Amino acid sequence: MMVSFFDQFASPSFLGVPLIAIAIALPWLLFPTPPSRWINNRLITLQTWFINRFTNQLMMPLNVGGHKWALLLASLMVFLITINMLGLLPYTFTPTTQLSLNMGFAVPLWLATVIIGMRNQPTVALGHLLPEGTPIPLIPVLIIIETISLFIRPLALGVRLTANLTAGHLLIQLIATAVFVLLPMMPTVAILTATVLFLLTLLEVAVAMIQAYVFVLLLSLYLQENV
Repeated sequence: MMVSFFDQFASPSFLGVPLIAIAIALPWLLFPTPPSRWINNRLITLQTWFINRFTNQLMMPLNVGGHKWALLLASLMVFLITINMLGLLPYTFTPTTQLSLNMGFAVPLWLATVIIGMRNQPTVALGHLLPEGTPIPLIPVLIIIETISLFIRPLALGVRLTANLTAGHLLIQLIATAVFVLLPMMPTVAILTATVLFLLTLLEVAVAMIQAYVFVLLLSLYLQENV
């Protein structure tokens, strides 16, 4: 029976029960809870250092009003990195390859930044739709273009994360299939292909972390425009 390469992106189920909820909730169970002791172990110390450094870098361009988003953005960053990395393991499922999940993150958070801008500084928020010094005949056209660009932002956020992870997983599966087919016929070519597969896997690890960072970074930039 022929199996489609896209079957790996289907939501897994067991006895008819979808398991995507478990795939989403599992990452939070892997992080240790900091104890009440003064001295922590190495894992908790490394985890705390990483979150602090990331939060400081993310909040640096924002004013004091945007610092309220620190917990939300840091938690989203850790969550996306974890499920992206877990999805690279064999016999696992990557929830972020589902466009519905990524849009579920992108649309409400983008909409929250727009609502904050309209509520706190409506003049500045609306001023982004028209660049300064625009000739009068181009004003209607530019307003339409900037409005479309504003509403495309959440779509670009979700599609970027989905497309990068989906393309990486497909490429890994295609090259792994080629190695399996070539091994009996041309062992030397199969070994070279396996080396490419190993390098691609390392690249995909980097992509999994970078795409999570880019997703949260773009949200912080949208927030920066509206606070």
